[in-house]
Amino acid sequence: MAQVLIVDDEMGIRELLSEILADEGHSVWLAENAAAARRLRAERRPDLVLLDIWMPDTDGISLLKEWSAGGLLTMPVVMMSGHGTIDSAVEATRIGATDFLEKPIALQKLLLTVKKALKHETLLVKKPLTLDAFAHSPLLKDLKRRLEQAAAKTSVLLLKSASGAIAEICARTLQTPLTPWLDLSTASSALTQEMLQKASGGILFIADLAHLGKLQQMSLAFALERLERLNLQLVAASSRPLAALVESGWDAALVSRLGEVWVALPQISGHADDVPEIASLLLAHLAERGEVPLRHFSSGAQNALRLHRWHGEWAELLGTVRNLALSALDEEISADDVTRILQTEVAENGVTQALPASFFDQPLREAREAFEKMYFEYHLTGERGSMTRLAEKTGLERTHLYRKLKQLGLNIGRRGDERD
Repeated sequence: MAQVLIVDDEMGIRELLSEILADEGHSVWLAENAAAARRLRAERRPDLVLLDIWMPDTDGISLLKEWSAGGLLTMPVVMMSGHGTIDSAVEATRIGATDFLEKPIALQKLLLTVKKALKHETLLVKKPLTLDAFAHSPLLKDLKRRLEQAAAKTSVLLLKSASGAIAEICARTLQTPLTPWLDLSTASSALTQEMLQKASGGILFIADLAHLGKLQQMSLAFALERLERLNLQLVAASSRPLAALVESGWDAALVSRLGEVWVALPQISGHADDVPEIASLLLAHLAERGEVPLRHFSSGAQNALRLHRWHGEWAELLGTVRNLALSALDEEISADDVTRILQTEVAENGVTQALPASFFDQPLREAREAFEKMYFEYHLTGERGSMTRLAEKTGLERTHLYRKLKQLGLNIGRRGDERD
């Protein structure tokens, strides 16, 4: 029997459908909204989803699009609606739904549709990951808009402070479906006119300019002269400043051309609240592609990821997610797993200490307060109680700083003032 996920904001409908399908021998999970559906989809990988169109947080069509964009539409999905229209059914089918049920749902119609859907062979297409999958991250939604806006006006787009997987995610976002993709980073021979013509209308991608050899640099210069004629978009990433490329022997005119229009990747170290969802989506995508076992993050693990200082930025986050998936012994990745990988460090007097796993098992509010207390204790010691230097170090205005220290029980009173 199958594992079925029912997604509907009406409790009565969820329970009725659940009873019917359970009586037929199916295992059933229930989700009252899109957020719960995302979590259960990632954790359980159902054989079939019955998805309501009209829901309060995110409608079913949007959730279907999200799964499709993220390469997660690997199971049959039957849409349900009490206000069904031909347009809704057509759009859902176009996105990837296998069928459509109109409420109220008759018993025989439900059973027939479920039986038919379970026989439907959903082709597992390893779609590339794009920024469309991160629709709930304000950080990446903003990046997507900036990329699309810049790419619309130029055939050469540079991604600053980027390389590898995150650079490819950005470039794939700009690729029109079913158009060619040519990765210059992997080319071992010189580009030819024929090769570029075959890629016409698509993307010419470079994962990191700093890794290109002399032959590849010559191929890049050759391609730049023909981009507009062949309707090619060049998306090149660089982990190093362009001036460093010139210093290493690159042609200055070529580097100048590459740097005319650029978009810088946002730093995740300043957007901690986005990290858990980004990491969860990356994990789900890797699992769907068969690159890692099926895994999901516990709430403690998510707190650990949120509180980590990502000095290595995107490369560190991507590497961490992959390593966690491959090294965790259980299906649920725990806070202990995260601390083993990250070895979150608090350095003082040359000694490195790992934060205890119990730190990440607290509710977010308490964990944040504990971290802030540790943070200010550390800098108070380092600045020897000087409030002036502490304000400069933490970037807080002194009145706000005093209030924060008092709130954390760290008010140092006159003694700290005198040290200024």
